[in-house]
Amino acid sequence: MIKIFLYPLSWLYGFVVSLRNRAYDLQILKSTEFDVPVISIGNITVGGTGKTPHAEYLVKLLKEKYEVATLSRGYKRKTKGFRLVEVDSTAIEVGDEPLQIKNKYPEVTVSVCENRVEGVAKLLSADNEKSPDVVLLDDAFQHRRITPGLNILLIDYNRQIKEDHLLPLGRLRESVHQMRRANIIIFTKCPDEVTPIMRRILGNDVGLLPYQNLYFTKLEYGKLIPVFGAQTLDGSFYNEKNYAVLLVTGIASPLLMQKYLRQYSKNIETMTFPDHYNYSVQDIQEIMDKFATVKAEKKIIITTEKDAMRFKDNQGITDEFNTALYYLPVQVNFLEEEKKSFNQKILNYVGENKSNRELHKRKNSGKS
Repeated sequence: MIKIFLYPLSWLYGFVVSLRNRAYDLQILKSTEFDVPVISIGNITVGGTGKTPHAEYLVKLLKEKYEVATLSRGYKRKTKGFRLVEVDSTAIEVGDEPLQIKNKYPEVTVSVCENRVEGVAKLLSADNEKSPDVVLLDDAFQHRRITPGLNILLIDYNRQIKEDHLLPLGRLRESVHQMRRANIIIFTKCPDEVTPIMRRILGNDVGLLPYQNLYFTKLEYGKLIPVFGAQTLDGSFYNEKNYAVLLVTGIASPLLMQKYLRQYSKNIETMTFPDHYNYSVQDIQEIMDKFATVKAEKKIIITTEKDAMRFKDNQGITDEFNTALYYLPVQVNFLEEEKKSFNQKILNYVGENKSNRELHKRKNSGKS
């Protein structure tokens, strides 16, 4: 019954979004193109598609050879304007995902700004001591005020979009027709193997165009890491499999994480919070109350790396919570032999466009 009322709202939303996209296509609304290689990574749906681990993959790939900067709006931060993220910043100041990237790669420039054009301009200004060779725009597929040189679109393999609807009826941020703007489409959170037939079906579902490349990635979890660094966890969690787990998450979809942990624990309780949730002192107490009800000789609290950034902000952390809390790191890997192809495409794009930029600078300096 509710869907009946959502249909006209979904139609109206789609009409407004299509008008906006059409205005950019006709250059009625202007899009800025910078002379530095810009890679956009985003999705066409609401909900988690694994943007942060894919952004981290790109950072790791590029940082050994190039000066890399990342830029996002810093979702749910309480500050405004352009900010450089420091290792000791808080999630309230800069957002959890940028803080996670900075903590993992402290040598990389990580920044936030709700105005992406202003943000890139700040990164390229003379005031910035580390002018980037390449800028990664996080969650920017719908942000058409900048024209990226390379547009990467992520789609959750487990929540495909073929029969989805526009918001608020479905999860689509814009029409599937807009996937044509992507240079690279990646199906994320895949099983260990995707058959050739399924690959062809999915390629047809997204209407893969001749200039687009299609890839498949899966999530790989690492060993548990203490959030506050004080405690240690011996190998018995993985070997003896006798720990009870309270899984606490504030992400869009914790299902894959739950499935992974079931390999090591038969006793898993869960507490789920909204995506990017800022935990209060009361929330910490509720988690500890729940943890106290878990009846087991050995028990721990497990959370995500993104949630760990927000827990570190909280002033209500008790010693008991501190010693019980671990996060589960995650990274992406490409299926079969696709990694080499993807890496080469990214490196070629940055290398060629960086060379063009340097040649342009030399020509301009020669004129002056």
